[in-house]
Amino acid sequence: MQTRPIELTNVIYNPANQCFEALVTVHDGDTTRKYPCAINAPIDMSFEDAAKGLSTQALRRHKGAATTYSEIARHVPAQRAGRPAFDPMRLLESLVHLTGRRAA
Repeated sequence: MQTRPIELTNVIYNPANQCFEALVTVHDGDTTRKYPCAINAPIDMSFEDAAKGLSTQALRRHKGAATTYSEIARHVPAQRAGRPAFDPMRLLESLVHLTGRRAA
């Protein structure tokens, strides 16, 4: 069994539906997926039990193929074609060593 870090946000109790609702984030390697989860439970359920139920539901959805989620992949900047990376220190050093130019 593989352990994935899980993060619960916006945990609320919805009295109209009598359920706990949350946005559950599952971190899996380079990707992060967020699942909207809800579990039917009484209002007097402990927060630990509600969190466990919401986490279990998110992990089941994460393992399944056809489910609703939002995914945030790590951004890898594209290599700039034909240009070296900008180095501000190198630019400042080149300005200091210019001949014939003096600061007032």
